[in-house]
Amino acid sequence: MDLLFKAYSNTSDDEPDPEPKPVNHHHLPFRPSKRPKSEYLFPTLDLQKREEAPLPGRYISKRERALAGAVSQAHEPNPIHRDHHVINQSVHLLASAGMDQTICIWNVWSRGQKKARVFSFHNAAVKDVKWSQQGSFVLSCGYDCSSRLIDVEKGLESLIFRDDQVVGVIKFHPDDSNLFLSGGSKGRLRLWDVRTGKVVHEYIRSLGPILDVEFSTDGKQFVSSSDVSGSNISENSIIVWDISRQVPLSNEVYAEAYTCPCVRYHPFDPYFVAQSNGNYIAIFSSKPPFKLDKYKRYESHGVSGFPIKCNFSLDGEKLASGSSDGSIYLYNSRSSVLVKKIKAYEEACVDIAFHPILSNVIASCSWNGDVSVFE
Repeated sequence: MDLLFKAYSNTSDDEPDPEPKPVNHHHLPFRPSKRPKSEYLFPTLDLQKREEAPLPGRYISKRERALAGAVSQAHEPNPIHRDHHVINQSVHLLASAGMDQTICIWNVWSRGQKKARVFSFHNAAVKDVKWSQQGSFVLSCGYDCSSRLIDVEKGLESLIFRDDQVVGVIKFHPDDSNLFLSGGSKGRLRLWDVRTGKVVHEYIRSLGPILDVEFSTDGKQFVSSSDVSGSNISENSIIVWDISRQVPLSNEVYAEAYTCPCVRYHPFDPYFVAQSNGNYIAIFSSKPPFKLDKYKRYESHGVSGFPIKCNFSLDGEKLASGSSDGSIYLYNSRSSVLVKKIKAYEEACVDIAFHPILSNVIASCSWNGDVSVFE
């Protein structure tokens, strides 16, 4: 389930967070928009050293001439490309994937019809769904061994990406919306280009079913989590990959004998987390050698074999996790202290996502198919 909804009211930082309450404990309908990136514009300061006019008759050494030439060549730095995204203020949507072979688009804040659209393009259970960065498409995958790009406004299937395995997880590249990563039941990781419909890179290693994938914040690496059986379970359960070179940077990140159904990078700080079947969330450095933090972890919730997901808020201050007891656990991301526990379901709470603007709005879903939004 991927949350992408927008709110356009001015809220004060001094106001206390309201007590969380469920908006609806059943399926909620709505429509998404692209998750905006925080951008800050600063005035450009010309800090270049001005070249002094040579005095008449003054000798200029070779070193001074070389230095002056280097400064003039470096005067115009290469511009850094940044995407500027237009926020669609009429869209407030949530997407969910179901075992009934459908993808539902929910209009959460609608007073009338909650279910905005239902797509039935898959002919088997749908495992994952993600919004495109522009918010006009959803990408889905499932047991029919395919990934499908769907135009939400037109209600049409734009592209089909055929695979030779059950596709369990997909993820758009953070900097290039034309690329997405897929992982499946045979342990194969593939990077696809939606413009050609073909595989750009394939990441080959003897892995079990892929449980989750996550791109680094700079888009140069990604982390994969897989179900590994055998004596060397700790070797390949979590792997950090170099995207362009298609090689693992480390395959001995997590030494515990537990699989991890979810991996997430912090949006700003240099670390990522992994939801462990040991009933805790482990913390790893995002820089080589990707060391495990042995002195801090998030633990109060339960996993117990369920595919429990976790997610950071957009500002990086909170980490939310589902739990096998049907509750939502909110942690302070920096101190790992449990801040709040919300009882949401009788069955396990398996997925959770923050609103991309309002950090006090959370969407979640349960093992029995209920979708809820709390604020």
